[in-house]
Amino acid sequence: MSTIENVIEAPAAEKKSAQRREKIFSWINKSAAYLSVAGLGWLVPLMKIAAGDNPREQMGEVWQQLCIPLAGLIIFLSAWAYLAPKVDTSLGAIPGPVEVYEQAVNLYHDHVAERGKEAAFMERQEARNAKWVEAGHPERVKWRDYTGKPTYLDQIFTSLYTVALGFLIATFIAVPLGIMSGLSRAVNGALNPLIQIFKPVSPLAWLPIVTMIVSALYVDVSDAMPKSLVISAVTVTLCSLWPTLINTAHGVASIDKDLMNVGRVLQLPTWKTVTKLVLPSALPLIFTGLRLSLGVGWMVLIAAEMLAQNPGLGKFVWDEFQNGSSSSLARIMVAVLTIGIIGFLLDRLMYALQAAFTFKTNR
Repeated sequence: MSTIENVIEAPAAEKKSAQRREKIFSWINKSAAYLSVAGLGWLVPLMKIAAGDNPREQMGEVWQQLCIPLAGLIIFLSAWAYLAPKVDTSLGAIPGPVEVYEQAVNLYHDHVAERGKEAAFMERQEARNAKWVEAGHPERVKWRDYTGKPTYLDQIFTSLYTVALGFLIATFIAVPLGIMSGLSRAVNGALNPLIQIFKPVSPLAWLPIVTMIVSALYVDVSDAMPKSLVISAVTVTLCSLWPTLINTAHGVASIDKDLMNVGRVLQLPTWKTVTKLVLPSALPLIFTGLRLSLGVGWMVLIAAEMLAQNPGLGKFVWDEFQNGSSSSLARIMVAVLTIGIIGFLLDRLMYALQAAFTFKTNR
């Protein structure tokens, strides 16, 4: 009897095991979409190996997605460390990876020290004001902002704030114009010459014009929006709106004509046509334009900050170049790597938003 029961229970146990394994792989496949968006797609084959999949096949994926990029990075760092000391400049030899890392640590320590000075300043101010209140002279209480120099991390956040402002303005201009251009041949014909003329213009050409216009119109300067920040943001807007405008117009113009005819038959108002038919169909290309615009805006920002003296990464690079100290070149290279890493992260962020809003997870 026990033998018969064992024979019956064995297939049932195997069936449960197969179902459990199928659920695990289903969860891994769903997770793969999110990991790919985050740039962590190489974790998927490792998870499949842990779940019992064919190791040889999955290790091939690990090699392709993780080992080869790491090998390229190691080769680059090795070549940099070997060749850098052989090149002498007016600021000394080109710093290698170790020197650049040391300056990155020093910049962080400078930030911590500056925040400590700010905290001490605020404590002294609070103690002084408390004494005036206790002495019965509240009218002598004064609060002053800390006026220490911006640190490297402060300059990073200033650059991010500036590019976000310029990118949002560009988006609010480019997307509606792109939709109108895609829906109307007349609007497209009117905008196309302007796009072809202004799209190749360098930020260095825009900057003097923007500086004069902002200086003339922006009279009541706000502490939260300094004039140099506004100039940099407007320059970013003028240089970064074109990819979004072009891709939006192309996406709208590529919508299936039968879909638009259905909207006309149903007599949908223009607003509903745009929100229910046009935007969902054109969204993938719109996000492609937004990714390109953000990349262009981030590149343009550095040059704009150098000339407008907006206290961001561009000004940091210019100040270090003018400083000419023994550590300046290493600090400039820290800024270069920071700019590249932040640009990569911004692109990943836009790709994640594209995947979330368009339900696409494949590149």
